[in-house]
Amino acid sequence: MSDVESLRSNFETVLGLPKPAVEWLVMLWNVIQVFDDVADGDPVHPQDLNAAIWDTLVAMPTNDFYVRNAHHLSPMVASMILKWHAANDAESNGCADERSYVWRAGYYDVVLMVCNLCYGPAATGRVASQILGLYGEKYEDYKKEFLSGTDRSS
Repeated sequence: MSDVESLRSNFETVLGLPKPAVEWLVMLWNVIQVFDDVADGDPVHPQDLNAAIWDTLVAMPTNDFYVRNAHHLSPMVASMILKWHAANDAESNGCADERSYVWRAGYYDVVLMVCNLCYGPAATGRVASQILGLYGEKYEDYKKEFLSGTDRSS
């Protein structure tokens, strides 16, 4: 099962999120993967780039869940992007550490907010550790990639 399939399954089955919320979160995931690949100089399939362009400019901003909750979600996405910049800066400057590893997981802050908007803070609090546990990158792998001096763009 791919990362996106696993996320979708967790969003639908485990968290029981409404379909528009799931679709928006999956689009966001796919878009940030493409943007990260572009930033790292990794190859991007034209079909994935075209989907990212469409989703960013058309599908995500018109998604029903996003339209109703943009005033909450937009600042969360902004924070996620700023954390991504901070992690990339730390990594490219040879300053990657436990903190920059955590900064890379900003997407899951957005997932927390989506759950909060759907179910409220009490219910979200009960599953918050489970949501944050969806972060698939292991710290040991991060250490091997960035703390060993390996350049991720090579």
